[in-house]
Amino acid sequence: MGREFATSLAAAGAKVAVYSRRPITQSALDELFPDMADNVRVYEANVTNKAAIEAATDRLIADWGVPDVLVNNAGIDSKPDGAADQNGPFETYPQKYWDDIIDVNLTGVMLCSQVIGTKMAEKGRGSIINIGSIYGLVSPNQALYSYREERDGVPFFKAVSYAASKSGLLNLTRYVATYWAEKNVRCNLISFGGVKTGSFDKEFIDNFLDRVPMRRQAEKGEYNGVIQFLASDASTYMTGSNVVVDGGFTAW
Repeated sequence: MGREFATSLAAAGAKVAVYSRRPITQSALDELFPDMADNVRVYEANVTNKAAIEAATDRLIADWGVPDVLVNNAGIDSKPDGAADQNGPFETYPQKYWDDIIDVNLTGVMLCSQVIGTKMAEKGRGSIINIGSIYGLVSPNQALYSYREERDGVPFFKAVSYAASKSGLLNLTRYVATYWAEKNVRCNLISFGGVKTGSFDKEFIDNFLDRVPMRRQAEKGEYNGVIQFLASDASTYMTGSNVVVDGGFTAW
């Protein structure tokens, strides 16, 4: 989704800086963003490392100035094919997995907002867009995953950490929105539903779509409009909001 957002914003005329844990060569950048590479730059930074974020932001400001928009998109989740304890019951869920997911999904958003948002506030303008999930609004329905035990003979549980991290974004968004409101720095959250990626089991997709009124997953490009809206002057009086884009999943 990060590539999708970057492509969409660059196509709309924005200069896009991508913070990446790994360096990306110019040839790889040209391949990822054909005909747009001049408007896309990559800065190496891990979102859980404040010093790295500060260094990348200093380089970015020297190149292009203070950003107008920050999209906090970095996120991880338990892997469906990961270790058994990663997808085991809550009673024995290891703290190491909790720490990893909270560090990226929640602490990383706080650190990027702190570093880049401070620069925005000093300039008196900016829009911070946090990427959330329906699992920040409702608890994962474990029935969606029951087929795993029937198929594999091993119980499978959607872990607590992802939902907790995305739920935490709700009030982090409100906090930042109210804290910097008088500095003209807006902060909003988008709670996404399922995205068609081709990486999910058919049984999961069938179970999931039974609970989606529109009976389908989102195409990758269907979130670009709300990203562009929150990044643009069309939303200048909007802050502290949670925009739910989920095909109706949370309406039932």
